[in-house]
Amino acid sequence: MPPHSTPRGGRLRRAAAKQQPHPVRFPFGPSCCHCCAPPPPPPQPPQRGNPSMEIARPAAAVGCSKEHQRIYADWFALADPDGDGRVTGADATKFFAMSGLSRADLKQVWAIADSKRQGFLGFGEFATAMQLVSLAQAGNEITQDSLKREDLASFDPPVMKGLDELLSRSMAIVNAVRPEKNGTSQVQAPATNNWFSSKSAKKMQTPLTAVTSVIDGLKRLYIEKLKPLEVACRFNDFASPLLTNSDFDAKPTVMLLGQYSTGKTTFIKHLLKTSYPGAHVGPEPTTDRFIVVMSGPDERTVPGNTIAVQADMPFNGLNTFGGAFLSKFECSQMPHPLLEHITLVDTPGVLSGEKQRTQRSYDFTGVTSWFAAKCDLILLLFDPHKLDISDEFKRVISSLRGNEDKIRVVLNKADQVDTQQLMRVYGALMWSLGKVLNTPEVMRVYIGSFNDKPVNESAVGPIGKDLFEKEQEDLLADLVDIPKKACDRRVNEFVKRARAAKIHALIIGHLKKEMPTVMGKAKAQQRLIDNLQDEFAKVQREYHLPAGDFPDVEHFKEVLATYSIDKFEKIKPKMVQAVDDMLAHDIPELLKNFSNPYQ
Repeated sequence: MPPHSTPRGGRLRRAAAKQQPHPVRFPFGPSCCHCCAPPPPPPQPPQRGNPSMEIARPAAAVGCSKEHQRIYADWFALADPDGDGRVTGADATKFFAMSGLSRADLKQVWAIADSKRQGFLGFGEFATAMQLVSLAQAGNEITQDSLKREDLASFDPPVMKGLDELLSRSMAIVNAVRPEKNGTSQVQAPATNNWFSSKSAKKMQTPLTAVTSVIDGLKRLYIEKLKPLEVACRFNDFASPLLTNSDFDAKPTVMLLGQYSTGKTTFIKHLLKTSYPGAHVGPEPTTDRFIVVMSGPDERTVPGNTIAVQADMPFNGLNTFGGAFLSKFECSQMPHPLLEHITLVDTPGVLSGEKQRTQRSYDFTGVTSWFAAKCDLILLLFDPHKLDISDEFKRVISSLRGNEDKIRVVLNKADQVDTQQLMRVYGALMWSLGKVLNTPEVMRVYIGSFNDKPVNESAVGPIGKDLFEKEQEDLLADLVDIPKKACDRRVNEFVKRARAAKIHALIIGHLKKEMPTVMGKAKAQQRLIDNLQDEFAKVQREYHLPAGDFPDVEHFKEVLATYSIDKFEKIKPKMVQAVDDMLAHDIPELLKNFSNPYQ
């Protein structure tokens, strides 16, 4: 490989290396590339518990030489001419063409490197792509298992025809680095970071082709097309608060729900292989608050009132539940490789029996519904001795309406009963769930004992132990897939929100037209609220809308009663049309622009 060590190149290489954030090192995808991975840790003594719940690192987690890392930093700066830390599909097709690989090989390289389907490559993903190109040039087939090869680090950087000439004369690398401030290079921040702080969205009519990722495109579409409609029809008061920049950039989230002492906190500790700040475990309802467990520079807990007003955190919407809830909400931060990819939400145990008569000081089901809308996965935990679904638990499950695809059921502590009893427990659990989950499909139930203790083989026997290990592997696979599907989930939730906002606007517009212009407004409003189900049916027939997309009638009545219908803004048809155009044209175009460039 020719040396890349010209005087200017060496200085630029160091500057480019400074500006790139170090890729995450947790094996949730190829972004934890081997060229930047740390040396393998020293052997650890065997831990008690089931080894299948270990989120293991790839077998070939050995770092390539520092020279290779510097070379990739130079190449990344050249492939990223605007210096925003992202190589888009258009940039990649020009750069990767120098490898001489076939389109089919490059399609596979991109698919593996951009496993999260963000539509761009950061430095970690770019380095992964270069390693895959090296493998392909050596005649190897490119598959998902290519990154696990033991000899991956031994491959030289790929041969890129004409690259040395470009490096020697191109000014693109210089443009990728801002003037140094206090001796540190600064990466250009994506322009979308300022969209939500702008006072006028009309000033930023950025063409859709100007954004550099799917998420940035959704931000732009929200600000320009969806948010004006939500504001006009007060959608945020009826359904969900207005979105902020942090809502789009938040990490995938997993929420755990269940009655007290079903093992929610222990489950999180088992995943992390350690405790977290604020964790309490006991047979009584020990977790009395919502705890968000997320990545942070050090171990600490942040009170709910503080975290809910931080602009860079996706919890501003929780302010609507008031101080009574925020005093029962906290954020637990700690450095952990798993938390670099997902956020975990531990919840208070759902009450049962006599405890249900004690009223909580905040809207528990409302908070649960808020988190459910934000989450990527919801785990409902049961144990063999708590299969009954209390009234509060039933309300909680009902509040998950519209998020059924995110729900997974976990039968925890299953090694506390023998095999025969386990069969009966499983049947009883499915019977109980069938009464509250209004779905014809059978809910997926994971069976196991998710804690650090060894499986009680005397109760379940060797067959039961094998079953638990397979079930835990399946659940772990679900968790591992969450970051990979995060971008698709964002698009899915955005489309659901847009459709809900459109229907909400049409309902408000219809109700406003039904109001008299001068006399009898109070009586007319009460009549409309009393017959709201019929008014929904009129809107459905007039606009040919699916009945399943309409909001809950009782909740809508409750909120509508606090407003004067005639005070709502007039819904302009062009606002609704803009949302229709966004759903029919803009979002498909966005997804097409950031799909695999070699499709």
